Amino acid sequence: MSNQSSSLSSTTAAVRVATGLLFVLFGEYKVAGPEFARGGFPRYLQSYIHGDALAFYRPLLVHIVLPHAAFFGYLVGVLELLIGVSLVLGLWVRPASVLGALFMLNLAFSTWWEPGHGVPVWRYFGAELDKIPLLFLFLIFYAADAGKIWGLDGRRRNRP
Repeated sequence: MSNQSSSLSSTTAAVRVATGLLFVLFGEYKVAGPEFARGGFPRYLQSYIHGDALAFYRPLLVHIVLPHAAFFGYLVGVLELLIGVSLVLGLWVRPASVLGALFMLNLAFSTWWEPGHGVPVWRYFGAELDKIPLLFLFLIFYAADAGKIWGLDGRRRNRP
């Protein structure tokens, strides 16, 4: 492996671990207490349903998620924790990256109209700056097989 390739792999691994720590942080508080699942998530869900979500996505939120809001609130926390632990440990990074990318798409679909209807198109993308870069990171982690450096994925593959 060249010096430049090694440096890029190390940088990708460091960003993977940092991203994983953020997901652990956000997932932990959602799972540790009922405040998010029983309070915050249902409030967010109402704003998604009443205008922020894309039209094709709204029925899923209304008919599947809303009736079971507390369950899905906890599920969000568990998913964030699983993604985070996977990224930190470098274990099953590719499946976790697919899950993370789908999670970010879900959030983008749920919040797309947050800036309002009929505003300049850049405002929609600007409002998604907390989701789109993470989506791209998950794609990079997948493509780079980011668990093979500083991760358990690399150790599992190197076993005799």
